[in-house]
Amino acid sequence: MESLPEAVLIRILASIPAVDLVLACRLVCCQWKNLVDGAALWILKCQQEGFAGAESEENAENWQNFYFLSKRRRNLIKNPCGEEDLQHWGEVQNGGDGWKIEELPGDFGKEFPSEEVHKYFVTSYEWCRKSQVIDLRAEGYWEELMDTTQPKVVVKDWYAGRSDAGCLYELCVKLLSENEDVLAEYKTETIAIPQDNDASWTEISYTFSDYGPGVRFVRFEHGGQDTLFWKGWYGVRVTNSSVTVEP
Repeated sequence: MESLPEAVLIRILASIPAVDLVLACRLVCCQWKNLVDGAALWILKCQQEGFAGAESEENAENWQNFYFLSKRRRNLIKNPCGEEDLQHWGEVQNGGDGWKIEELPGDFGKEFPSEEVHKYFVTSYEWCRKSQVIDLRAEGYWEELMDTTQPKVVVKDWYAGRSDAGCLYELCVKLLSENEDVLAEYKTETIAIPQDNDASWTEISYTFSDYGPGVRFVRFEHGGQDTLFWKGWYGVRVTNSSVTVEP
């Protein structure tokens, strides 16, 4: 192995699982340590797994972290579309007749832009809210990564009204410390959808960056109600909520 050109050795190492590279291969010798700590190996692994495009190549400062973040990238919100009723959603406020899950497009509604989404949550004639708290360490985002790299935390939500009723919608997302102190927060104004709207789905998105050290949890909360106070489920509809940690 000592006689192998460095480029060949990098290609061999790139075929090894990333965790083994860091925990085992890095300890073999100084040469292997330098290769595992360097950019070339991780650029190759990113390219092999389709993570590296022109934009990412320009912006990735630490290719090892870029690889691990890209590998872990997924929606951290559980049950975002109501396929499991209200499972995984906590601090549920059931105003009026409470939350209900309905099939798309629903009465006086429109189909969702993605064919993968089949259901949505709908609110009633008094405020309905629900939340999830995401434990970042439990999801694989270690403390040093969150404190030094401070990867982007991208939040998205989709909401809509039904065309025959007006409604209200709110979203509030907080980045929390170990003791659940608020380190950063994004909160919408109360968004009003008028009666006789077109029932189209609207995406709302926000990206947390440069939020400082100490973030350990993400708290996602949304909700709404109708504005006509009709018994039943004429309030805002929400679905396909997401929180992702990105390079």
